[in-house]
Amino acid sequence: MGLNLRDYFENTQGTGIMASADSQGKVNLAIYARPRVLEDGRVALILANRLTLNNLRSNPHAAYLFIEKGPGYRGLRLYLKKVGEESDKERVKAMLRDPMHKRAGEDLTVVYFEVEKVLSLVGPEEIEVELG
Repeated sequence: MGLNLRDYFENTQGTGIMASADSQGKVNLAIYARPRVLEDGRVALILANRLTLNNLRSNPHAAYLFIEKGPGYRGLRLYLKKVGEESDKERVKAMLRDPMHKRAGEDLTVVYFEVEKVLSLVGPEEIEVELG
């Protein structure tokens, strides 16, 4: 039995950082909220129409690093592959944890990923996870 990724991200506070690269390999890093883990096992993040979204449209691979709040170095590294996106305003609003969030009026897109691999924050340990 592995770590339930949905429960983890619903109940663990911390800081998330997304790494993406364009089709030429030029890398970008950005701070992101905790992802949503959907019932079908996909992971969803809400992205503004900026560099990370543009990178993912030309190169579907990304990594999401999550550092848990508190002492020490605990967290996860998720290796992701983009499998879809949608910009429907109602869908985006439904995915926001706080519909009154300051970004709620921006041009936002829900991006869906499959999780290819999960590692511990530090070291090579691969984490067995339950998706969905």
